[in-house]
Amino acid sequence: MSEQSEPRKSHIPEFRSYEEEADWWDSTDTGDAEYEEEFRPVEAHFAKNLSQGIKVRFDSETMTRLREYAKEKGIGPSTLIRIWVMERLRQDEQRRAS
Repeated sequence: MSEQSEPRKSHIPEFRSYEEEADWWDSTDTGDAEYEEEFRPVEAHFAKNLSQGIKVRFDSETMTRLREYAKEKGIGPSTLIRIWVMERLRQDEQRRAS
């Protein structure tokens, strides 16, 4: 039988809040050797030429829900709305093309 290695335990702790996580990242030198295998390269995509804006008004309950949902995803509410609009536009384009 082949011996399976156990997954490595991360040196990065689980966090109870964004504030706790921010404090940890701010006070930890992740350049230390113990963190070397914790990171991997990722492909990043940046929004281009977002020079035009539009104002959309929501009631306070909807804004609260948007802020909470966006916070869970680690983004701001305007970014969340932009993602949703772009997804919907792509879906509509695909539907029209078929």
